[in-house]
Amino acid sequence: MTRGGARLRVNGEDSRQVDATDRGLQYGDGLFETIAVVGGKPRLLAAHLERLLRGCARLDIGPVAESLVEEDVAVVSGPGDSVVKLIVTRGPSGRGYRPPRGCSPTRVAAGFDVEPGAFASALPGLRVRTCRTRLGRNPALAGLKHLCRLEQVIARGEWQDDAVGEGLMLDEGGHVVCGTQSNLFVVKDGRLITPSVALAGVEGVMRRTVLEWAGSSGIDVAVQDLHAKDFDEAEEVFVTNALWGARAVLELDGRQLRLGEVAWRFMQWLGEA
Repeated sequence: MTRGGARLRVNGEDSRQVDATDRGLQYGDGLFETIAVVGGKPRLLAAHLERLLRGCARLDIGPVAESLVEEDVAVVSGPGDSVVKLIVTRGPSGRGYRPPRGCSPTRVAAGFDVEPGAFASALPGLRVRTCRTRLGRNPALAGLKHLCRLEQVIARGEWQDDAVGEGLMLDEGGHVVCGTQSNLFVVKDGRLITPSVALAGVEGVMRRTVLEWAGSSGIDVAVQDLHAKDFDEAEEVFVTNALWGARAVLELDGRQLRLGEVAWRFMQWLGEA
């Protein structure tokens, strides 16, 4: 099962072969999840599975059995810390964009071991830049973690400096939406703000977890548009994804930003949850 450092599984079998006519390969017609496995236990698994199946329903992919996906995760997870990537596509088909009826979805699961402490509650803060590449607005796809990631691929190719850990992306209207691989939070006037993902961006599992935690912790929360000027007045800026949890942004485009406590408090809670 382990090939090239990864534990691989395709449609429930020990394999690395996918049909060359698969629509995920041809058109990006599918979805994916990236899951942190901490001490052998997949973190926020229920939330990942819920988002994956909700996305399949939105794209009319399926049926996909949740129990089979759970089994895939269990088989490819490592006994310690690891990362699991799940991919579900519409399945193989002939030529043409029109989704054929009766497609059998393809499931791919891959598990990768990581160094101990990769998911520590005190990961270092990040240097961040603003990307030139803009996100298109498309409410039909917004929020989904779909396989069409060319905007992020092009944006991430804008810099080669390993000291820069993330790039912020604006939409075509000039609103700051997210990072290339993360959701964004700003604390301003005591309020925790995150951009809407109704028109662009991914509805991250960790983003949702932060919002739920903040609400239960008595923190004022708002989902609203953000602009570049908002960072000048921010008391704290941090980014989130399933692997990082929350990481503070210490520098943006060469400007030093304030270090707050909301991200730190959340990570302490996440480590105990």
